[in-house]
Amino acid sequence: MSTKLIFIVAVLVLWAYSGFAQTNQWRGDNRDGIFNDSLLLKEWPENGPELLLEVEGIGKGWSSVIFVDGHYYATGMIDTMDYLSAITTDGQVKWQVPFGRSWNKTFPDTRSTPTIEENRIYVQSGTGRVACINKENGEEVWAVEVDKEFEGEYHVWGNSETPLIVDDKIICSPGGNKTSIVALNKMTGKLVWQTKPMGGSRAYASATIYEYKGFRYILATTATHLLAILPENGEIVWSYKYFDKEKWTYQPGLIWTNTPTFNEDEIFLSKGYDYHAVMLKMDSTGTSVSEKFIDHTLDNHHHGLVLFDGHLYGSNWLNNKKGKWVCMKWNTGEIKYVEHWDTKGAIVFADGMFYCYNERGNVGLVKPGTDKFDIVSEFKISKGSGPHWAHPFIADGKLIIRHGDFFMVYNIKA
Repeated sequence: MSTKLIFIVAVLVLWAYSGFAQTNQWRGDNRDGIFNDSLLLKEWPENGPELLLEVEGIGKGWSSVIFVDGHYYATGMIDTMDYLSAITTDGQVKWQVPFGRSWNKTFPDTRSTPTIEENRIYVQSGTGRVACINKENGEEVWAVEVDKEFEGEYHVWGNSETPLIVDDKIICSPGGNKTSIVALNKMTGKLVWQTKPMGGSRAYASATIYEYKGFRYILATTATHLLAILPENGEIVWSYKYFDKEKWTYQPGLIWTNTPTFNEDEIFLSKGYDYHAVMLKMDSTGTSVSEKFIDHTLDNHHHGLVLFDGHLYGSNWLNNKKGKWVCMKWNTGEIKYVEHWDTKGAIVFADGMFYCYNERGNVGLVKPGTDKFDIVSEFKISKGSGPHWAHPFIADGKLIIRHGDFFMVYNIKA
C-alpha cells in the first residue's frame, strides 16, 4: 500500500472514530454565537425581514429552535413534561414526543436546546434526564436519568444544560458530591467516565470544546468552578474557582449561565448580577490558568457574548430588567463603549453582522464597530408570551426567533 493511500485511510479511520460529523447545536457549530451562513441581508425592510413561518404549540421554553435537513426541532414544556417537536417547513408537526420531567419549581420552562448529529438528537430535561431520540421518527434510542443516577445537586432553577457531543461521547454536568461531569457513550448511553467531584451544585452553563496548540479540553462548569477536562478519560487537568460568595453582595445563590468565551490561551468568564467578569490565561504547559484581568462592566447575564475582530460584544446587567450593550477590547479589557438599546439581550453573529434580541422583544441587525452600538435595522416580536430569553438561531438564510410557545422564521437571505 502506498504511503499516500495509508495516509488517506488513516485520516478516514480517525474521522470515523472521532465522530467528526456535522453537529447542529445551540449558538452555532462551536457554541460561540457565530453562524456560518453567508450572502445575508445587510439591511432589513422597515417592518423587518419577510416572515416565512409562524408556529405555535411547541411548549413553553427559552431554548433555541434548530433547523437542519429541512425540519425545525424545538423543545418545550407541555403540562409537566419536556417535549421535543419536529416541524416541517410548512409548519406541520411531524412528531412530538416527551423526553423527561420538567423542572417543577421556579421558572420551569424548557431551556435545553436540541443537539443534533446525523440521525440522532440529544436533549436533557429540566430534571436531568438525558435522551437520545431518532431524528426521523421521534423514537427514543436510549435515556439516562443523569441527575438521579449521579446524585446531582440543584440550585433554584434546576437544569438548563444543553448536551455536548465530544467524539463518541455525550457530556453532562450533574454536579454534587458523587461527581461533577460525566461522559456517556453517544450511541448507547453507557457511562464512559466520570470526573472526581468538585462539590457544589450544577451550574446553568453548557460545556464546550477548547483547542489550542495541541491542547484539547472540555470546558465545563459547576456552580463554582471552571474545569478543563481531558475528553479521553475525564481527568481534570486544571480548575479555576470563579464563584466566591464573599465577593457577591447581590443575593445568595449560585447563578452562572454563560458558556466560556475563548481565544488562543485566554478564556473569558462572565455571569451577571454585578459579579466581576474575569479573563484567564492558560500557561504554556496547559496545566494551569491565572487571572489576566478583572472586569466590572461586561457582567453578561444569560445572553451570551461574541468575539469578533479582537473585541468582545454583548450586554451587561444593571438589574433583572435592565442592561446596556458593551464592546470590550479582548486583549486589554478596555471598554470601547457602553450604550443603551432598551435593555439587555442575546447576541449572535453571521456574515459580518450581529443579530440581537433584547428582553423587550426587539430584534436588531447591528453593524460591528468599536465606536457605537450601530443598529442598522430592527423590528419587534409581538407573538408569544413570557420573557424574551431564547437565543436566535441562523441557518439556510433563515433567522429563527423563539418566544415562549411560538417560533417565527424570517428570510434574511440577500
